[in-house]
Amino acid sequence: MAKKKKKIKFKTKNIIILVLILFFLISSINLLFKQVSKNIIQGKADAYIASTDYVVPLYNTNFEEKMTITRGTKVVLYEFEVKNKIKDEKSGEVIKTEVYRKIKYDKKDYLIMPENVTDTYEKSVQEKTLYVRTPVSVYENPDKIKLLSLIKKGEELEILGFNTLLSDGKVNMYKIKYDNITGYVYSKYLLNTKELALANYDATDSYKIHFNRGDRWGGGNAGTLDFYPVEKKQFENNKMPDEVRSLYLNSGVLGNVDAYIKLAKNNNINAFVVDIKDNTAPGYPSLAMKEFSPTNYAKAINTLDGYRNAIKKLKDNGFYVIGRITVFKDSYYVTDHPESAITSASTGKPFNHNGSFWPSAFNRGVWEFNVSLAIDAVKEMGFNEIQFDYVRFPDRTNSVEAAGLVNMKNKYNESKAQTIQAFLMYATDELHKLEVYVSVDVFGESANSYVTAYGQYWGAISNVVDVISAMPYPDHFNRYEYGFKVPVWTIPYDLLYAWGQNAAQRQKEVPTPAVARTWIQAYNAIHDPYITYDATKISEQIKGLYDAGLTGGYMTWNGKSNTSKYNEIASAFRKDYLN
Repeated sequence: MAKKKKKIKFKTKNIIILVLILFFLISSINLLFKQVSKNIIQGKADAYIASTDYVVPLYNTNFEEKMTITRGTKVVLYEFEVKNKIKDEKSGEVIKTEVYRKIKYDKKDYLIMPENVTDTYEKSVQEKTLYVRTPVSVYENPDKIKLLSLIKKGEELEILGFNTLLSDGKVNMYKIKYDNITGYVYSKYLLNTKELALANYDATDSYKIHFNRGDRWGGGNAGTLDFYPVEKKQFENNKMPDEVRSLYLNSGVLGNVDAYIKLAKNNNINAFVVDIKDNTAPGYPSLAMKEFSPTNYAKAINTLDGYRNAIKKLKDNGFYVIGRITVFKDSYYVTDHPESAITSASTGKPFNHNGSFWPSAFNRGVWEFNVSLAIDAVKEMGFNEIQFDYVRFPDRTNSVEAAGLVNMKNKYNESKAQTIQAFLMYATDELHKLEVYVSVDVFGESANSYVTAYGQYWGAISNVVDVISAMPYPDHFNRYEYGFKVPVWTIPYDLLYAWGQNAAQRQKEVPTPAVARTWIQAYNAIHDPYITYDATKISEQIKGLYDAGLTGGYMTWNGKSNTSKYNEIASAFRKDYLN
């Protein structure tokens, strides 16, 4: 009997355990069912903030705006809607119902308008059409520098998409369609309405001055150029000296770079301008030359390693190094691409301008070559800055052009000044990606208030690039410029002070001017009287510029980069012109 009772007791215990297990199982199933039901009611999915604006407001459960969020931001979207019934204060009747969606962002719940969320990142930009505010270059691909076309001011673009959103919600480049063109353009050159796009920036009196400067010499009308403010870059890992004191080195002297380093260290020089490509004098065999201009590649003065080692020495010794590229004076490029050249109207052959051949600045192929060359030089050599020279059309060709003796190959019917500014926008956009600065050389004549015959207009250039470098060499001026009674190159202080005041005035005419860093004459006068430009004459030039307010620094122009001449005038560099 004892054994039988024990067996019954054992079964009772098992039943209790089974009941407990069943209870917990039922409870778990019930909780799971409730959770599943809740998830069915309150389903969640990844979503993205979408708008035609850069930012979108978020609201709390009381429908009060709490913050803004940039479009393209990833959030979690709940399935259900939240309705805000707005009642009449007197009658209490519902007069309007606002519908919101609930999202989770940064571990918090918010309400948002339904049109401001979408299911894919690609739909986060909702613009359908935009308008061109300044003639805009169209890229084939957002990751390449190949250009497809130019679209004029005021034209309507269909927006097909974008390449990426910036941290502030702005688009970097839009994918657009215009007529039969599909490509990419930078968003900063577009506006929302045709009216805004057709208007010129800032109609106040301070900027109307540009619009009253017509086409005096065939270079274009200043009123057709772009004067929108441009953010001037300050790259954290590439500091530009406040005052650049620089010697020029042609690429043929780099084998003797140690002598220039010693000279510079002993005489207050903190930078060098070094040729990457001068006309018929390419500095090294760049891969960009190999691709775009084999003749330049074959004619390189230095080996790749020799050139690289020289630049490395300059940088290792603490110098700020500027790479100089002559752009639209390039006989070797014309040899390789005769179709790009300014040609004789009668023969169809490249037009010989003072012994050189010029690819037309209207030709986009030469743009791509020179910007590719600049990119290669930055990546291979580590230049701090790229300086573009001969960013113009040939001087003194306006008469032969007016007479119909040359063909400029003006495919897009641009003015000379428009295409010069457009090239610099293109070059600056691309080089800033590498965190290097862009400077451009201009004739001293550009400090006057008109658009020059060769397409340089101070304000249109200074407002775009980081540094504007004029070349007011005293012996290049008219003999009695500014009403002086003696040959002006005999009085360099007076001349450059007078010229510098004009340049300083041009700087004030744009909202975001470049640094004004000026070339000085570091060679003896080439006109009678053939005076020697000694240390005193060098010092007078620099002081004249600085006293006029152009304190961004100076660069010595001596085409031969003659060490004897540099040593002869070195005491001028040791002076402090800022105090």
